[in-house]
Amino acid sequence: MSDLELLNEAKKAGKMAYVPYSKFKVGAALLTKSGKVIHGCNIENAAYTPCNCAERTAFFKAISEGIYDFCKIAVVGGFEETDFDNMCTPCGVCRQVMQEFCNPKEFEIIMADGANIRSMKLEELLPFGFGPDNLNK
Repeated sequence: MSDLELLNEAKKAGKMAYVPYSKFKVGAALLTKSGKVIHGCNIENAAYTPCNCAERTAFFKAISEGIYDFCKIAVVGGFEETDFDNMCTPCGVCRQVMQEFCNPKEFEIIMADGANIRSMKLEELLPFGFGPDNLNK
């Protein structure tokens, strides 16, 4: 699946976001190595702490279904009146979840700023990440 196609899947996911407070919708489309796309959106809560990001929603859905073979994720974000045209990078917590389940040298994060598509490896967004390999020595 191309990066543009995956970004379009992320936009579909973002339309499902529950964001009554920030009004900032985020969508994620997590691609497995077998070609399956797992969608995620951000879900807010009045207490704020229980909120969940789109990226983690997608990962947790996949893991809960026994899927662990990921190659890339597309992330889009924007206020409700926009068409997900803001560059939206994963937060630190989401990057840490990715580190848990993905090879940081191989796993790609796809983002876009309008028509400009940017792809980065997880290790670029989370240098010196702490993951399972740090505990399995």
